[in-house]
Amino acid sequence: MIRLIITLSCCFASSMLFAATTMHSPDGRVQAHLTVSDRGQLHYSVTFKGAVVVETSPLGITVDGIELGEGVELKPPAQSKVDETYATRGNHTQAHNHHHAFTFPVRHKTSARDYQIEFRVYDDGVAYRYLVSGGPTQHVRGEASSWRLARGSKVWYFERLNPGWKLKSYAGEWMSTRIEDLHTATPTKVGPVQGTPLVLELPAGIGYAAVTKAALYNYSGMRLEAVGDRTVVANFTEGDAGFVVTGDIVTPWRATLLADDLDELVNSDFINNLNPAPDPELFADTSYIKPGRSVWSWETISLGTPDDQRRFIDYADQIGFEHSIIDDGWKDWANPWETITELCAHGAAKGVGVWLWVHSNDISDPADNYRQMRDYFDRIAAAGGVGLKIDFMNGETKALVDFEIAVLRFAAERKLMINFHGCHASTGEERTFPNEMTREGIRGLEVNKMKEGPLPASHNAALVFTRFVVGHADYTPILYSNPGPTTWAHQVATLVTFLSPLQVFCEDPGTMMNGPVLKTALPVVQAIPTLWDKTLVLPGSNIGGLTAMARQDGNRWFVGILNGGEAQQYALDLSFLPPGNYYATAVRDDPKADRINLVGRNPKADLKEYTTAMPFEVAKFQLIPSDTLSVSLATGGGYVLMLEPR
Repeated sequence: MIRLIITLSCCFASSMLFAATTMHSPDGRVQAHLTVSDRGQLHYSVTFKGAVVVETSPLGITVDGIELGEGVELKPPAQSKVDETYATRGNHTQAHNHHHAFTFPVRHKTSARDYQIEFRVYDDGVAYRYLVSGGPTQHVRGEASSWRLARGSKVWYFERLNPGWKLKSYAGEWMSTRIEDLHTATPTKVGPVQGTPLVLELPAGIGYAAVTKAALYNYSGMRLEAVGDRTVVANFTEGDAGFVVTGDIVTPWRATLLADDLDELVNSDFINNLNPAPDPELFADTSYIKPGRSVWSWETISLGTPDDQRRFIDYADQIGFEHSIIDDGWKDWANPWETITELCAHGAAKGVGVWLWVHSNDISDPADNYRQMRDYFDRIAAAGGVGLKIDFMNGETKALVDFEIAVLRFAAERKLMINFHGCHASTGEERTFPNEMTREGIRGLEVNKMKEGPLPASHNAALVFTRFVVGHADYTPILYSNPGPTTWAHQVATLVTFLSPLQVFCEDPGTMMNGPVLKTALPVVQAIPTLWDKTLVLPGSNIGGLTAMARQDGNRWFVGILNGGEAQQYALDLSFLPPGNYYATAVRDDPKADRINLVGRNPKADLKEYTTAMPFEVAKFQLIPSDTLSVSLATGGGYVLMLEPR
């Protein structure tokens, strides 16, 4: 059921001006304050439970050479409130969108140009955006949008020391520093510009915050430049050259998410709430949108031959997975289109959807309303493909953002699902376009075979509370054959902790099914879904150190634990379970076992020496909700518990 309440207040006489206003969230714990300085500069601040999280910070946007945040007059706002629920997917099934909205008329006195700034104040965040009417085109040269963040905060950011790639792929390792030091935390060659989100551990007793953007449409993607004095400022790829917007400007939301604890941080619907609902005509039929698991050959055998891809489709059928992805290089096969048509038909006969990889450059020409893209999508649909993995956008300029939204729209018209790679992180667009099944914008497991790899366990233990806070991500979990400094149980636990409606498995399915020891965990691996009814972050979790989560799937529960550091004991309190008796299956570190050499990189998935890893052991037992389990976690270890009612 959707409950929607909208009320509009009467504005005061248009001639009445004022210099400050305070906006409250529905429960009053969050407040935003909008002010105009004596010199006519717009500022705002944010408080959470009485504590200042964003100190007084400038606002403004430069359009057609006019800095619209300076020399302004502010008029009283139109006010409204919304209280609705809607179906969502991922951490839970129902989202609650409850906020107070304030739309302020603003006049730039020198140019006599009028525009609006809109605020939404939620119990878990504050967001604002600029609304500038005009056209047929308007030139944006940047924003003054800033966040001067609470003194003493610890800030988490992702870093990639290759300066050419840091903000193209969003594939940096998560690390932390004091907010006071963020502007000098990265090497000079990389620079102080950070991607979104930034996640903050606020001073003791306040909670957590994330600074990010939401609803990125018809605009350039915002990054954040750390300029010192605990301040970050909106930054854009185009720099001083700016970018052109056709028609009215409706900027993405500049968002500050707020949470009491890590459970609220993970379960927040704040980012999705800031995005429009799906177009009911475009998504009148959603039967083609099928979340699930996918096999993928790229990490273990690369593309291989058509016969290899047929074998992977057969593996998906045997293992009970819903999808198979054919990656880069298939167009170089002899008779590629005939071959993929046959492979798609083979998959369809087995109930396995086949996805095809494409380089963004092959479909990015915007001429004739992206005719090149539309023709390509028609051909993929005719061949029987169910989705496209689109790669190497490598940025978030206005042109690339327009490209991504065109992809989602034209794919939906042809009932195709989308997986973006080489892209920026989520901004909640998956609410508006539910055919986006996942996107990269994350430092995922494929880096383990690169010179920059492998991934440290601390990165994995940070991801749930950093990158995944803003949306799903294609990390491509499980790589027994090259796990880096993590254990096999850690690898399995990422399936529970990392969210992706399309969960793409890195490991060769033959290795998962046939490997000694590995096959004992296969029933648990096969049972883990990609969407959840309920998610709980368990006590003891801390960013980068330990992730402990419980997730509900119908009458089953799964617990996933990732250890980001040295060996430790964890007391798993099961009181979150409904009353009853439970059968339990645990996949846990086995420090007593010999380390195993394993790789599955040939067509028969034989086991050859490649790397060593700590094996897991699989144990079965019974328990009740009043039990507390003592979990032994190896260095970089993990734990999975599957619970089924007796």
